[in-house]
Parts: sequence; structure tokens; C-alpha cells
Amino acid sequence: MNITPNSQLTIDANQEDRAQAIRDSLRDAIVDRRLAPGTKLSEAEVGTLFDVSRTVVRYALQMLTFEGLVKTERNRGAFVSNPTPDEAQQVFASRRLIEPGIVSAAAERITAEDIKGFRTHLEEEERYKTERGAAARRAEIKASGDFHLMLARVAGNAILEKFMDELVARSSLVIALYGRTGVSSCGHDDHARVLDALEAGDVSLATELMLHHIGHIEADLDLRVGDGLTLKQALNL
Repeated sequence: MNITPNSQLTIDANQEDRAQAIRDSLRDAIVDRRLAPGTKLSEAEVGTLFDVSRTVVRYALQMLTFEGLVKTERNRGAFVSNPTPDEAQQVFASRRLIEPGIVSAAAERITAEDIKGFRTHLEEEERYKTERGAAARRAEIKASGDFHLMLARVAGNAILEKFMDELVARSSLVIALYGRTGVSSCGHDDHARVLDALEAGDVSLATELMLHHIGHIEADLDLRVGDGLTLKQALNL
């Protein structure tokens, strides 16, 4: 996502590329739940890890702030966003408004080749479910979110796809903070049923199943906070 950060912060094209790469690395770590909500993102530490200036780091953090994944507090610095229960409910309320439209649009455009790609993806999700460990769990969650992004891509609406990308990212934060069980990872069975309905051309059923699926995830949330990794561990540096 390209944005124009605060006009007071000016960097050259090379620095902008570096900032974008840092943004991508941090975003992946946040969305994959390797960085827990509330984790401090020290400009000095990030700069050292990536061997860039604080100005470049600040630019990257501004991009993440714009997306709602990072929160900056005066005199305290930047932190991975820590959504409140009310904000968590708003994320899923937004998904209930947007995803039925995505399902409907995808149903009009989905091809046999698309279905084949989705089936392959579901096999990948299933494989992650059989593996153990934190890395496999993160991979499963990412694959689950990717299913929703694939649907948005098939729908063919670039604006909706961007909204969905942000909502999936914010959902990952919410699940990291409030998720109780593996159900929060977006069940493979739910995805398969939605895809079956789309393949059968039953838009009404596909929409109903998607709404049930979103409600299923939200119902699995509570107020317990899990442990996160250090910044260096999360970025694998």
C-alpha cells in the first residue's frame, strides 16, 4: 500500500524502498502474530536490525500507523496496536458488512481454474493443521487469512481487496490478543463449505456460510493476552 506520510518527513527514493521493505517485514511479523499486540517498536532497535537511519524507520512506522497496525504515542514511541474489545467487535462487524459483497462478486467471476487454486490452498491449510509448534500455527493462521484475500482478488474489485487486506491484518491482531482456541484460525471446514457453495453456484448459501464463519471466529474470542516474541526474534534477524 503506497501512502504519503507526514509531509515533514522527506526521504529519497532509495530510502523509501528501504522503508517499504521494513514496513513489509514488520507487517508480516504482526499479521503472522510473531509480534504480539502492545510490543514496543523502538526506532533505534529497528534501525540497528535493518542497518538504516531512524528517519527511514520512522517512515516505515508511519505506513503501519496509517494501516492501523501500529500506534504511536507521544513521548513513548511506537507500539504494535493493541485493539480494545470494542475495536475487536468493530473489525468483525466490518467483515460482516464487506465479505458478503465479496462472496457475491466472486461468485459472478470465479472460474474452474480459480476453484482448482482454492482447493490446492485448502490442502495447504489442512497440512498446517497436522503440524505442531508455533511456526506451524502461525503458518496456518496466515493461510486461513489468505483464503479470504483470494476471494477478494477473484471478486475483481481493487478497493474491496485493499479493505479486506487491512481487515484480515487487523483480525490477526484481534485473534492474537483474544483468541482462545484453534477455531480462531478460520476453520478449513468452513472455508471448504463456502467454496463448495460457490462451485455449485449457490450464492445465497455461500453468503450465509461466510457470515456463519465470521461469527464462528468472533465467538471464540476472550480477553486473555498471549505471549509474544522479542522484536529480533519476530523478524528472524
